[in-house]
Parts: sequence; structure tokens; C-alpha cells
Amino acid sequence: MAQCVQSVQELIPDSFVPCVAALCSDEAERLTRLNHLSFAELLKPFSRLTSEVHMRDPNNQLHIIKNLKITVSNIITQPPQPGAIRKLLNDVVSGSQPAEGLVANVITAGDYDLNISATTPWFESYRETFLQSMPASDHEFLNHYLACMLVASSSDAEPMEQFSKLSQEQHRIQHNNDYSYPKWFIPNTLKYYVLLHDVSSGDEQRAESIYEDMKQKYGTQGCYLLKINSRTSNQASDEQIPDPWSQYLQKNSIQNQESYEDGPYTVTSHKNSDSNLLSLDGLDNEVKDGLPNNFRAHPLQLDPSSDPSNIIDGPDHVKSASSLHETKKANTGIIHGACLTLTDHDRIRQFIQEFTFRGLLPHIEKTIRQLNDQLISRKGLSRSLFSATKKWFSGNKVPEKSINELKNTSGLLYPPEAPELQIRKMADLCFLVQHYDLAYSCYHTAKKDFLNDQAMLYAAGALEMAAVSAFLQPGAPRPYPAHYMDTAIQTYRDICKNMVLAERCVLLSAEILKSQSKYSEAAALLIRLTSEDSDLRSALLLEQAAHCFINMKTPMVRKYAFHMILAGHRFSKAGQKKHALRCYCQAMQVYKGKGWSLAEDHINFTIGRQSYTLRQLDNAVSAFRHILINESKQSAAQQGTFLREYLYVYKNVSQLSPDGPLPQLPVPYINSSATRVFFGHDRRPADGEKQAATHVSLDQEYDSESSQQWRELEEQVVAVVNKGVIPSNFYPTQYCLNSYSDNSRFPLAVVEEPITVEVAFRNPLKVPLLLTDLSLLWKFHPENFPGKDKEEVKELVTSEPKMIGTEVISEFLINCEESKVARLKLFPHHIGELHILGIVYNLGTIQGSLTVDGIGALPGCHTGKHSLSMSVRGRQDLEIQGPRLNNTKEEKTSIKYGPDRRLDPIITEEMPLLEVFFIHFPTGLLCGEIRKAYVEFVNVSKCPLTGLKVVSKRPEFFTFGALISSASSVDFDIGIGSQPEVIPVPLPDAVLLPGASVQLPMWLRGPDEEGVHEINFLFYYESVKRQPKIRHRILRHTAVICTSRSLNVRATVCRSNSLDEEGKGGNMLVFVDVENTNTSEAGVKEFHIVQVSSSSKHWKLYKSVNLSENKDAKLASREKGKFCFKAIRCKEKEANMQSSEKYTFADIIFGNEQIISSASPCADFFYRSLSSDLKKPQVQLSMHPEKRSAEDAVRLIQKCSEVDLNIIILWKAYVVEDSKQLILEGQHHVILHVIGKEAFSQPQKQEPPEMELLKFFRPENTTVSSRPSVEQLSNLIKMSLHYPESFNHPFHQKSLCLVPVTLLLSNCSQADVDVIVDLRHKTTSPEALEIHGSFTWLGQTQYKLQLKGQEIHSLQLKACFVHTGVYNLGTPRIFAKLSDQVTVFETSQQNSMPALIIINNV
Repeated sequence: MAQCVQSVQELIPDSFVPCVAALCSDEAERLTRLNHLSFAELLKPFSRLTSEVHMRDPNNQLHIIKNLKITVSNIITQPPQPGAIRKLLNDVVSGSQPAEGLVANVITAGDYDLNISATTPWFESYRETFLQSMPASDHEFLNHYLACMLVASSSDAEPMEQFSKLSQEQHRIQHNNDYSYPKWFIPNTLKYYVLLHDVSSGDEQRAESIYEDMKQKYGTQGCYLLKINSRTSNQASDEQIPDPWSQYLQKNSIQNQESYEDGPYTVTSHKNSDSNLLSLDGLDNEVKDGLPNNFRAHPLQLDPSSDPSNIIDGPDHVKSASSLHETKKANTGIIHGACLTLTDHDRIRQFIQEFTFRGLLPHIEKTIRQLNDQLISRKGLSRSLFSATKKWFSGNKVPEKSINELKNTSGLLYPPEAPELQIRKMADLCFLVQHYDLAYSCYHTAKKDFLNDQAMLYAAGALEMAAVSAFLQPGAPRPYPAHYMDTAIQTYRDICKNMVLAERCVLLSAEILKSQSKYSEAAALLIRLTSEDSDLRSALLLEQAAHCFINMKTPMVRKYAFHMILAGHRFSKAGQKKHALRCYCQAMQVYKGKGWSLAEDHINFTIGRQSYTLRQLDNAVSAFRHILINESKQSAAQQGTFLREYLYVYKNVSQLSPDGPLPQLPVPYINSSATRVFFGHDRRPADGEKQAATHVSLDQEYDSESSQQWRELEEQVVAVVNKGVIPSNFYPTQYCLNSYSDNSRFPLAVVEEPITVEVAFRNPLKVPLLLTDLSLLWKFHPENFPGKDKEEVKELVTSEPKMIGTEVISEFLINCEESKVARLKLFPHHIGELHILGIVYNLGTIQGSLTVDGIGALPGCHTGKHSLSMSVRGRQDLEIQGPRLNNTKEEKTSIKYGPDRRLDPIITEEMPLLEVFFIHFPTGLLCGEIRKAYVEFVNVSKCPLTGLKVVSKRPEFFTFGALISSASSVDFDIGIGSQPEVIPVPLPDAVLLPGASVQLPMWLRGPDEEGVHEINFLFYYESVKRQPKIRHRILRHTAVICTSRSLNVRATVCRSNSLDEEGKGGNMLVFVDVENTNTSEAGVKEFHIVQVSSSSKHWKLYKSVNLSENKDAKLASREKGKFCFKAIRCKEKEANMQSSEKYTFADIIFGNEQIISSASPCADFFYRSLSSDLKKPQVQLSMHPEKRSAEDAVRLIQKCSEVDLNIIILWKAYVVEDSKQLILEGQHHVILHVIGKEAFSQPQKQEPPEMELLKFFRPENTTVSSRPSVEQLSNLIKMSLHYPESFNHPFHQKSLCLVPVTLLLSNCSQADVDVIVDLRHKTTSPEALEIHGSFTWLGQTQYKLQLKGQEIHSLQLKACFVHTGVYNLGTPRIFAKLSDQVTVFETSQQNSMPALIIINNV
């Protein structure tokens, strides 16, 4: 339970106090009414004694009573009605609310920090009122009248006679059978005579003389002269006297009651408000039933006409009638005790002291003695009850019967003089004067008697008070018997069906258990008494049970919250809206953010509803907002209800302040970090054969690899424009900003070009949301704008604004749990700084059902138009958190985020805007196929553009063709080392004027590998007028080409053995294999090889040595053709042009016409393929001097086998497509570097290297061995034998045949070479002996020569034959080494082919 102002030791004595009746004459009543008080009310603030009181018990022991309080009330002859008591309790609770600014207790339990109100004043007020308003009962005497004050005034005509009348009246009420109410303690009631004297207007002497008469008649102990009204009410305003009555009267007439106008059960007010005044003592100036005083209806009796809903057993939520409103109005501003001075206050206090000391307590003491004596005589006991206490408790206890064994005899009634009731009377008297030991003894005895008689109501009462007395005994001789209370509660509730008494038991017992820190038992007790018959009681008890759970040693937080919810629900049913709201709010602290989503939804919904009822609209909006922003697990119908409630409440709030700032709406969710910003116009769709450049658009997914490629391309072109250096202030152009882009700088936008913001929405609900009039919210600082210094903040476009145009989306539907993006545009018309703040829209739902795909079954809805049930206007801000910083040590150790400025563009001056269109651009090509397309450049801005360039990673894919007739290698920067990718676009006059367009041809060549190729083009251009902020602009295009297989070309080159017909400089043989690898999927019938051309700085094709008769070189599917060509060195005059690095082209034609291979586009593609080949990494030479000589030698040897001959195969393909025959053209390139090594037109797939064992040691020599290969060494010297093919010799004449043979040795290198020619046959194999044994070389067997660079040397040899036959003369072995090399790279020079000679006999 919550903390209380009073301890339980103070609470119980204050709840059970001696009751005194008051009967006043009309004149006495008039005197007190001058103070707006009745006589009983006048005494109320002074009814507690300020000093200790002594009395003697039956054993003549002195007993001290502390803080004794008495209660004085007017006699009322009608018992209170339960309905009226319920109403009073309801009003008391609703009138007591938590104080504003009350500091709540913070309780930390586990991971909960709860703010909980430590006290519950409404519960204490309820409890106090409940205990005070309990009707008197026959089975107990605690609230029966012990005495009666008879009050007359000194201004009465005959005061003594008035006293007699009053005395008779009291006697009649007590002893006449017509009056069953009120109840009197004993037949012999103490009568105390009080004479009221008005000091300001009365005759004091008369008063004193009357008082003397009274003393003579009634004795000094039985009467009192009370002087009041020491000043007139006119003087009241002069001096401020304290008003001790207001706090008591407030509780009765509920002045601080909140009006019930929000409740659904409001009772209409009555005009005659005076007759309905509800105050506890029921004052009225009328006389009813012929009685001179107010013995009429009880103040808690309802006028049946005033409220038809107040049936006796009616529910709790009967509202207080208009009488309470009227009371509230009537009592405001009334000063109580206006005619009383502080001296009068002291006199009243003194009067109470005198009455208690001299009248009441002696009367009680005497009554206790009498009862004690009666009991002793009646029971035949020799000792008083008090002394017998020990005996009763020492043993021989009768086992109590269980409640279920007892018969339902609650209806048993004792006569008033029954001895059992006398014990109970004595017990109650002892209890009232705080003699708890004796009270306990009596209650215990009475309990046994009642149980024996099975008088269950009486037994329960005795059990209840015995338990309380046992607890209150000084020194606590025995533990609190909680089982007594449990039995009493069960009896009251189940057998007697008296919930009021059961409730009193629970309230007392729970308070006692709480004081002993037995919170668990207290909570169980409180919960036990919750029932359907009273919502208010159940609510209060559940709330106290919740406080028990939280106050336990280990706080039970969830139980606390659960019972708070239950209490809130019951408060709500009882019409206590404020208390219901408070309970739900307290419980919310526990459920919030712990994953109890359904519970949270329920609580928030209830808080929203209750707050709305109490007109706390902001709280209501906040609660409903919480329901919507949490990931809800509710059903669609429930979510729809939540949303409608929210919109309804929100609409009411917005109507209160229509001009206020737009509030934040909770749905749909916005993923701010996924916001994308695009600068520029949307891409135009393809128009027939005209296709716009892809550029950048919001439809493209972000790809880090491709964005890096675009960045590199832009850096390349910027470097070329700036003479090889990238400027320090260069930043790559970003047209689309997203969460992956670098947003640390303010982006630049161009005036008059739209800015598109893509906002990512997500609908978390299972109901569709309809956003209408959706637009961006922005702020703009114009730059140097005349007449406008301050920023312009725009929310909606009403007329065409001067600064920024805003696009409005009229309807935007987001289906259930759907994620959807909206693209909103702004049109800047002026330069300055723009800040995009958020979005603004009307949020609404759709009436009726709507299918998920938006094609709904909505009757009467036009396409795209949805029927809106209710909508509210609001906003959501776009707040994007930048990337976390992680550079410095400080940033790494703390959590810091950088800025994200994608929503803060700077609008700059006009720039040119280029659009590029591709006409007849193919999507599929054969490998190597050449196709002509057109590209159109259009300037769509108002500024001229210049410096147009295109850059690509695949320059071999396209060429614009040279405007001159023949291309040269200089145009393609071959060998110069600059970037070959950057190609200037040949614009006429190098400038494209506003609105102008230029169309240029563009040749494309299908890449050599089959498959899908993405080829990126980046167009770079500048403004003629230099801009400070934007130097250049770019346009991107990605072409996707699918290539299919065509021809595969393999070529090798080897030296020709025949002597050069044109003098020195050897010949080459070039073998070309062309295979048709096309799978005829593309409908290719056959390929024709039209022409084979060569391009080289040193060699050219001379003629075709094609042995086959097939002249037209056709290749059908999967056919292979072999070609052989003779290549010769270029002539001297051609070779002299080497300084300019010129290439020589030579063509060998197979078709009917010659294609000039040195012209564009054939040469363009050749040069491009060559340049891409040159870009491949070259082996770097070492810089160490001692190694240089060896490496030079290696280089010289390697050069011997290099040819540097490029073959271009030009072909046509015949394609059948849609029964039409097309002719496609194309070209393949083969680059021959080394003699004898096969070269291919398309890159060969690398075989993955075989897995090797791991080596755990470092090789000692990590440098690449500089030794040339055997193959390279064997190409140093070229050898050829010159001899007759057949030789006739008459063997019969001369047995030896001598044939002259010339051995030509040609040095292929530029360096001097030492050569050894060995003519000896060195062989071991029998086959070789067989061949060689039949001839021999005559003369010198070994020659040592030195050949200068490129020198040709001839040796005259003689071969001697002895038989006819065919002989191979190719037996000489030749060894060579460089002259200046110490290391002998001596190797046998290979003989290219056998030299056969035929020897005939003539």
C-alpha cells in the first residue's frame, strides 16, 4: 500500500471514537448559523483533546488515554442510503487528485526506474469518509451514541423550559419504537445541557443567572455556558481570523469536486438548489415531521426525484447531482466562523475539554463498571473479567469450527439485554477509550459465545475487533491474529453478504499488515475483495495492492504494473477518468520499451482516450502517436481503429490552433538515410532509332565498382585537359547523392535545372495510407536578390514563386506494410543557398476495403482517386546523420559524426547542358564486326559549350573516323605515353551554340571476346564562359553490346630459307589460319576473307603463297582456311622514315576491290587495338651497371627473333535475317612479335597454374635470370645452302662425284657475332649413319668467322658423293656467340629445313 499521512496506530483510534448526539433549539441553531455553521460543525475542529486524560478501569487501575477525539453530530432519524453513500465516496475520490508539482518517488528495481507517487490522498479520503459514513448496526456499538448535548440559547424566552423539551425529545427518539434510528449505546444516555450565549448581542447577566439555575437543576458536571459570537459579522472583514472549518466542510460538500461535464451520465441541474444541498449533517432551516429540530432525512438520503439512476444497488458511476455543482457555487467565498474571535475558539476548545473530562469520561467509566459488575453477577464469576483474562488465554482453547461447518445463522438476533451483547458493549467501550487489553479479553469471550450460538454476524464483528485490539495492545503481548480477520472477512462476505463490513475489515487488516511490512499478504487481502458490485472500491483496492507489490523488499514491478492497469480499468468504469489516466500512465513506465507491444498499444490507446475525454489533447495525440510508431503486432482492423482515433484527436487539436506550426506526423516511416537527391532533368525515352545517353538516373542502383570507374574516367580527362595534372580543387561530379556518396561538401545545382529528392517511405501498418498534397518543405537564402534580405521559407506553392518552384503530388497511396519511394521536385529560379527541411502532406486513410495492389473495390472511385475518410495536415523532417568519423585518435575514441549535406545544395549560375543521342546504335555485333552508327550532340541550355571530349576504357570499340582521308599513328598518340582513351569530339568550330545540334558518324567494332560487354563513355564539356564554382560538366553513357563468335585467326611467322630475291634482308613466311567459329545462331551463312593486310614499321606482306586453287576464300560454318604469305623488309626509303615512327601498310586482295587499310576506319581500329596492346605491362630493365652489359647482350639476342608484324584480316559475312540477305563487314587483328610463336586474334584463356607445394624459404637470387632462351639464341645466325637441285655424274667414268655448295651465313643481329661452322658428322644413331655415311664434306672441317651486324658471309664448300641417290646436305652445325661477351651463349643454330640433293648417274 502507499504511504499514509497517519500511522495505523493513529488511524484506528481516530476511526473509532465516542459518538455524541446534539439536539439544538431553533434559537441556538440561529446563533451558530450566523457563522454559516451548524452546532455540530462548530465543534468539529476542536473535537480532539489537547491533553492526556485519565480514567480508572474496573480493577481501579489508572488508565491513560492519549489524543482522545470525540465526534458530535446532529440527531438524524433516517439511516443513510447506500446509493447516497456511494455518491459521496465517488465525489470524495474524484475531488482528491495528486497535487500539481508533487515530487514523485523514484524507485529503482532491476533495470526499471519508476516515478511513483508515494502517497495516495484520494484513497485516504475515501477510507476516512467510508469509515465515518458507516451506518450504525445492531451487532456492534462502536458508533452508537453515548451521550447527547441539549443546546439552548440564552436569548430563548424560557431556556429551562426549552431544555426540558429537548430532553423529552431525546427520550422519545431513543425509547419510542417508531424510531429505529439512530442507535443508542445504553438506555441511560448521558444528557449534557449547554447554554449558548451570543456575546455581541445577548444579555450576559441573564445568561449567568440562567446558568446558575442550570447548575442547581442538572449539577455542575452536567451543564455548561458557552459564549460565542464575540463580534458582529460586519466586523468580520476588518480582521482576518483563521478558518479551521473549511478542511472539514470541504470533505462533506466536496467543494473541490471537478465538474463532470465530460462524462456520459451528466445529471441535469435542479432549480431549487437549496433543497438539494448535500452536507454530512444535512442542515436545513425547515422543520419536518413536526419536530422542532432537524430529525429528518439523513444527509446521505437521496431525494428520489433528484436522480432516477440512484437505485440502492446501482453501479458506482452514478454522477453527483447538480446539487454538488450548486453547493460548490454556494460555498465559494463563504467565510466560516465570521462572528468568532480567537477567544471564542479557545472557549469552544475549553467546552469540549470540560464536557469530556466532567461528563463523558466519568459516564463511560461508570458504564464500564456497571457492565463489569453485571457480567460477573450474571456469569456467577468470582473475579472481574479483567483479572480473568489470563485464565481465558492460558489454555483449554475450544478448537474453532471452520466457517464451512457453521450453519448460515447470520439472521440470529439477540435481545438488547442479552449477556453476550453486554460483553460486546463493554468491549466496545474499552476499545473507544483505548483500553485494548480489556477490550481484547471481552471480544475474545464474546467471540466464543457468538460462535457457540452460531450467531455469525456477531461472531465476525467480535473476531474483527479482537484482531485489531490484539494488534493495538501496548507492548504487543501477542502477535496480530490475521486469521481472525480472514475469518471475519469471509463471514461478512459469504455468509452475511455484507460487503461494507467486509471492506472495513480489509481496510483495517491491510493497514496493519502493511505496518508489519507483510506486503504480500496485504496485497492478497486487497485483491480478494475486488468484485463486480463496486468498481470504485475495486479500483482503489487494486491500486493499493499494486503499491504493496512495489513496496516489497524485492519490488515486483510487473505485478505492480498489471494491477495498476486493472485499477485504471475499474476507475474508468467508475467514471473516475483522471484516476484512470493516472493509473495507466504509472503502469506505462513498466511496459514501455520492453517488447510488450500489445500491452503498450492497449495502454497508449486507453491513455489517448482518457486524455481526450479530459480535454488533454496534447497528451492524447502523443499517446496515439506512440501506438502508430511502434512496430505493431495488432490486427489490421485494430490498427485502422488506432489510426482513425489518432486522426480524429489530431484534427481537434489542429482546429484549436489552426495558425500554429505544423506538427510532426508519426506515419509513414521515412528512412532518412535512404534519401537520394538527383540534380538535372529526367532522361528522355528512346524515340525510334534515336536513343538518349543513359547518363545518371534515380532508377539505377548504386554500384561502387562502376562509380569508381566513372571517377577514374573523369580524373583522366581532367588530367589531360590540365596538361597531365589533376587540379587540387577537383572533386568528381556527383549527379546523384545517396548514402554511399561523399556528402561532406555542399552539392552544386544549376539554376533552372530541377532537383529531385527521392524519399523512402515505409508503411508500418496493416492499413493503407493515403498521402495527399505531398511536397517538399524548404528554406532558401537568395544571393544578391534586390529587396529581399531575409530568407524565404516556403511550404506550399500557391502561386508561381519567384525563387523556387515546388512540385506537389496530389495523391500518393502506400499499401499495407509497403515500402515505396516518392520523387519530389524543386525548380530553382534564382542562385543562392537552398536547404531542404522535410516533407509536408495530408495524412489520411481510405474508406472501404482496398486490395493490396491498389486496384481496389471502391464503389464510386475514379481511377487514381481514392475516397478519403479523414485527413490531417502535418510534416516530417528529413534529418540525415552523416558518416561516423574515424580519422583522428579523438574521433576513434569517441562517437562523432560528420556532416551530410546532400539536402543543402548551392544553386549556381547557368551552365551549358549537353544531350547525346545515338542513332542506329546496335545491341548485338559479331566479334570484330564493324558497324556505322551516328551520334548527335545537342546543347539544350542557353549557354554555348566547348571542349567536348569523350573518354572510355575501351577506345578500341569505337572511332569517329578521321575527317582527313588517311589516319596516322600520331593521331592515336601511339608511343607517346599520354592517355589514349581521351578523344576530342570533332565539333565544327569547336563550339556548340545554344539549341544547336551536330550529328557525327561513329564506327563501332565488336569486341574480340564473345559475351555481353558494358562499355562506358564519359563526355566532358565546358562552358565558353568560365564559371568559378563549376569548371566542367560530364555526361555518362553505358552501351551494352552482346557479341557472338565470328572468326578465330591464328598466325605464325618463320624465316624463309631461300635467298632474298631483292638482295639482302631475309624473307619471312607468314602462316595464317582462319577458322569460322560462328555457331550460325546469328544466321551467318558464310564468311569471305576479302583482304589480308599488313602493317609494320619494318615488314610488309609481299605476295600470297597460297597453294590451293580456292581463290575466293569462303568459309562456311566450322570450316578452317590456311593462308601463307611471303613478307619482305621495307625498302630503304621506307625504312628511312623510321624517325617519324611511320607504319607501312600492304594489302593482299582476295576479293574484287581493294580496301585501303591505311585509311579510316580500318586503320583507326588497328591503331586502337595496337595501343591497347602496348598498354600491357613491359618488363622493366635493371639499373645496376654490372648487369647492364649482360642485359644489353640479351636484348640484342632477343631482337633477332622479333618481327613486329601486324596482320589485318578484313572479312564479309553473309547473314540471312527475315528472309533478307545482309552483308556484315569486319576486321580482325593479329600482332606477331616473335618468330615461331603463335599469335591469336582473340585473347586466349589462361590455364590456371597447377598447385605447387608451399615453400618456406626465400630463394637466394630473386632477380629474373638474364639468360636468353635457346630459341632466341638459335635465331642469331640464319644459314642457307645454295646448290643444284639435281646433279648428273658419270660414276662409271669417275667414282667420286664432287658438288660445289655455297653456305650463306647471315647475321640477324646488330652486333658482331663469332661463328664456328663444324662440318663433321657427329651422330650415333644408325639411321643417321645410313643417311650421312654415303657423302662427306671435303676440305676444312671447321671454320671460325666473325660476322659484323647484319653481314652476310658465303663459304664455298665441296660435297663428295660415291653413289647415286637423294642426300640431305643440311648437316653443318653452326655455333654462335656475341663477340664482346665473355659468357659464351654458344648454341647450335637450328637448320630450318632439310636441303635435299639428287645425284644421278649418267
